[in-house]
Amino acid sequence: MTDEDKAQQAARTRTKILEGLARAERTLFTRPAPKSARAQMKFLRTREKGSTKSLAERLGVSRKTVQRYLSGASTKPTKRLRAALVQETESEWQPQVRTQARQRAATSSGLVIKFRASLGFTANGSSDDARIRDLSIAVSPSHAARILAAQEDGATNTELHKAVAEAITDAYFRQGGGGRAGLEVEFRDVQWLQIEF
Repeated sequence: MTDEDKAQQAARTRTKILEGLARAERTLFTRPAPKSARAQMKFLRTREKGSTKSLAERLGVSRKTVQRYLSGASTKPTKRLRAALVQETESEWQPQVRTQARQRAATSSGLVIKFRASLGFTANGSSDDARIRDLSIAVSPSHAARILAAQEDGATNTELHKAVAEAITDAYFRQGGGGRAGLEVEFRDVQWLQIEF
C-alpha cells in the first residue's frame, strides 16, 4: 500500500469516526432539533448573536440567501446548504446534554464502538493476517477521553484513526492493558462504524 493509499484510507476512516460520533450525539437529544430550513436558520442566527453576516459566512452563502430563508421567501435549500444546515444545527443543539454525556464517557462509562473492519496484528515475531471482523467493543473511559479530545482538537486523520485503533487494541486484544503489551494492531478497511455513549 502506497503512502497516498494510506492517507486516503485514514481520511475515509476519520470521516466514519466523526460521523459515528455525530450520530451517537444525536441519540442523546431530549428534544428534536429544528427540521425546516427556516427554523434552522432562526436557531443558528441566535447562536451567531443575531448576525446574519456571521451566519452567511458560517454556511458559505450570501447574506441575502440567509435573509430569504429567515423571511420564508425561500424554503428549499440546495443539497449542499441542506447538509450544512443540518450539520451546523445539530452541532449546536442541546450543548449541555452533549457535554454531560461526553463527560460521563470520559470519566466513568466509556464508549461502545461497533464496526466492520479489517483487523490484524503482529506480536513477538508472529503475525495474524488481517481479516474482516464484525465487533462490538466497550472502550474504557480513558480511551474515550482521548478519542473525544482528539475530535474536539481537530486531530488529523492519522491521529484520530490512531486513537480509535489504540482503544480497540487495548480493549479487544490486550484486555484492558493486560497481556500482549508488545502487540501492534492494524485497523483498516473500515466498512461501517457506530459509536454509542
